[in-house]
Amino acid sequence: MITIYHLETSRSERIVWLMEELGLEYRLETFPREATGAAPPPLKTIHPLGKAPVIRDGDIVLAESGAIVDYLVHRHGGGRLALPPDHADYSRYLYCLHFAEGSLMSLMLIALVLSRIPEAAASPVTTRINDRVKAMMAYVDGEFGDGPWIAGNEFTAADVMMAFPFTTMSRFLKVDMTPYSKLNAYAERIGARPAYRKAMELAGPRLDYAK
Repeated sequence: MITIYHLETSRSERIVWLMEELGLEYRLETFPREATGAAPPPLKTIHPLGKAPVIRDGDIVLAESGAIVDYLVHRHGGGRLALPPDHADYSRYLYCLHFAEGSLMSLMLIALVLSRIPEAAASPVTTRINDRVKAMMAYVDGEFGDGPWIAGNEFTAADVMMAFPFTTMSRFLKVDMTPYSKLNAYAERIGARPAYRKAMELAGPRLDYAK
């Protein structure tokens, strides 16, 4: 059975959600964050970087959200929630699968770190980063908002990767989502999925970390 090592209020919620969407059995081991918000040292006994998500599948220990999603979909999901290369929306699916971490989350994490540093509030760097976040959100809203899902008409693993910034992450970065009507509708569709609701019950964010 696959074990998911889940860090509270983190991107590892995606892996729980994916497993629920695929209907696969798994064991969930949850790690609370330290008072500082950092991951606890025991995670380093599982993976040297001590970060989540991490899964164990027999002798295989695998980290990185995108790698885990791709692995589970193809190794255990029979390719469900993935689009084949000859699918008309394959390039969009592949782009979103990697864009989520490569471009979107990397920028939002910089903005989140800056928001936690009081001295950075007046910095022009913070202003530039916040402007980039707004531009990024507008891009996603305009480029991928017609849906119903991020890669077209089918719900895919790209949605599992892409939804996090507009659901959990937006609560902590306090992004004003008002201008992005398509993304708001998309987040509502995500929130209505039974597998997502189940995953949030098991591994959803603790809002006290937003303080």
